[in-house]
Amino acid sequence: MRVVFVATGDIALPTWDWMVRSPCEILALVTQPDKPAGRKMQLTPPTIKLRALDAGIPVMQPDSLRKKSAIDSVAALSPDLIVVMAYGQILTERFLAIPPLGCINLHASLLPVYRGAACIQAAIDQGDEVSGITVMHMVRELDAGDMILQKTTPIRAEETGGSLHDLLAELAPEALAEVIQMLAAGQAPRLAQDPSQVSYVGKLAREDGRLSWRSSAAALERRIRAYDPWPGTFAVMEQGQRVKVFPPVRVVEGVEIGAGETEVRDHQLLVGCGEGALALTDVQAEGGKRMRATDFARGQRESIRFVPQ
Repeated sequence: MRVVFVATGDIALPTWDWMVRSPCEILALVTQPDKPAGRKMQLTPPTIKLRALDAGIPVMQPDSLRKKSAIDSVAALSPDLIVVMAYGQILTERFLAIPPLGCINLHASLLPVYRGAACIQAAIDQGDEVSGITVMHMVRELDAGDMILQKTTPIRAEETGGSLHDLLAELAPEALAEVIQMLAAGQAPRLAQDPSQVSYVGKLAREDGRLSWRSSAAALERRIRAYDPWPGTFAVMEQGQRVKVFPPVRVVEGVEIGAGETEVRDHQLLVGCGEGALALTDVQAEGGKRMRATDFARGQRESIRFVPQ
């Protein structure tokens, strides 16, 4: 089977590695252009591009796959199938019509919930017990295509956005292998998504990680895990200083502390929430180093109070 792989995010790396080892003929990788990264803003290629070049597979990096020139370049390869995962652009009907077997997408949620970008964080943030990979036939509407197959994995109590990302990345090749067999045999199902269950999650920005201590301790504990490592979570002290908060944190019940107020008790820094309190483990003040929360508290001249928000 002749395949074009369209991907940018690191979640696609295990799937790419599987594709290279598979009987499929990879005609090209289509990925986003190199972008500035790091403190020096050096032009940096996606990791998947480097792996493709190491494997001797052509790489295409159009500014937009909506442009006729880009679509024509992919069509000229005459792929049987196009596989898309974490690419970052909505594709046109003309592009989706290129391969006779269609375009399929590997999405990191159990659709129809969490269409969109921040699907991994949303599953943890909402307290879901399970997540997974959905492979679907692509349509122009975002993540709305008929489903072919889903693979699931439990969300553990200590799960972070980073750890769930890695679990789903390793689950995706297994899902794709089964789907390719179905497509080759002409037996890939089309399972419609239930429109009454659809939910959307947009891209996250750093400011989305600001903690509101008026929320329950349980909700904040989930968010701190969900947003690690991106976009991270932070609290704002009354003096205006931002303090990053890292997992793990622990929910403490039966503690009466006002929202955003703190107390050092039993060698731990407690922060009052709308319901219950959180025991913080590691924090990092602006311009400082990551440290134990209790050490940070001892280093403050005055008692710590966070803006409840």
